[in-house]
Amino acid sequence: MHPTKTAHVVIGAQFGDEGKGRLTDYRAAQTGGDALVVRFNGGAQAGHTVVAPDGRRHVFSHIGSGTLAGAATYLSRFFVANPILFLKEVDTLATLDARPVVYADPASPVTTPYDMMINQIVERERGDGRHGSCGIGFGETLERNLDGRFALTVADLADPSALTRRLDAIRREYAPARLARLGFAHTFGPNADLFRSDAILARYVEDAERFLDATITAEARTAIGNRPLVFEGAQGLLLDQDRGCFPHVTRSNTGLRNVLTLANEWGLERLDVTYATRAYLTRHGAGPLPRELPEKPYPGIVDETNRPNAYQGALRFAWLDLDLLGRAVREDLSDAAAHPALTVNAGLAITCLDQLGGAAARYYREGRPRQTSLETFAAAAAEAVGVKQVLLSFGPGGESTLHGL
Repeated sequence: MHPTKTAHVVIGAQFGDEGKGRLTDYRAAQTGGDALVVRFNGGAQAGHTVVAPDGRRHVFSHIGSGTLAGAATYLSRFFVANPILFLKEVDTLATLDARPVVYADPASPVTTPYDMMINQIVERERGDGRHGSCGIGFGETLERNLDGRFALTVADLADPSALTRRLDAIRREYAPARLARLGFAHTFGPNADLFRSDAILARYVEDAERFLDATITAEARTAIGNRPLVFEGAQGLLLDQDRGCFPHVTRSNTGLRNVLTLANEWGLERLDVTYATRAYLTRHGAGPLPRELPEKPYPGIVDETNRPNAYQGALRFAWLDLDLLGRAVREDLSDAAAHPALTVNAGLAITCLDQLGGAAARYYREGRPRQTSLETFAAAAAEAVGVKQVLLSFGPGGESTLHGL
């Protein structure tokens, strides 16, 4: 089958932080660096860690996690572009001698500094009732773009004068009205200097120009060409806007829905989907966490990516519940039934197995705690999810750390 008729898909099966960057890098490296990584949901709030064979380490947020393996990136219309954070990431990658090729769909929504301000102000005001936001304005961008008077896409960045007028309307009209709708009208006054700063507005117009210079605005077929495709998901199935526990969700479809839509538009015939989970459960931010523990489940756990921050707090831990994992994956795969022309093959990847430190794997199955060998654990996970193919990952980098069961 021609490479552009089939695609790999990497989807997080939990609350995020499952090793999607590691797996995307692995799939991209398998193609010899000619792949195109498609960001099909979310935005710059992702934190996908990749360690290259030569030791280079980067936490990908905006750019595809196949970059160190030589892959290009396509920001689809389901991805929210953030010029401010994109430019920071490009600068960081340059220090690693990595210069990504990035295509952006002209219809991709674009975050402004005012979305970020609103997001951060409101999340602080919520106190103990926080939703678990990253504070970078992802959901606020999508909310604002529902109103055509204030909407911004990648295509709109090309006219600096029109962009300046739109940004001025957002800061003067939209921002105070949005804060009022959320019940925080009183917060605009103390933050008025930020919203009204002409320096912030002018700097963003410059950033927008730099963003366009650093990317290629293109429709999908131009970007795809004959490249092998790797769809890279952000967040996880348990944070899906339609299937997660509202309001502690992300404002996107984290599973197959967007992939299926794009696959049909692009004439794909087969999707090889890998659902990723750690050997234990984590959550960064507010919201329910089944089987939550007061401390790390294994003493050897080290997480250099998910540091405590002002909006999400510290990383939380729980035992892996295979019943919950199986339900999440089955629900997601059910969306494929509406697309009979596509063949969808599902597999499972279990990451961070090195952090068990040789201890027996502990997890829940059929509502009961279990403690078994790694082999029995992997087989039980495959059975719970209903797949035959399982990848086992024992470290943050290097192709040799991924093994099939």
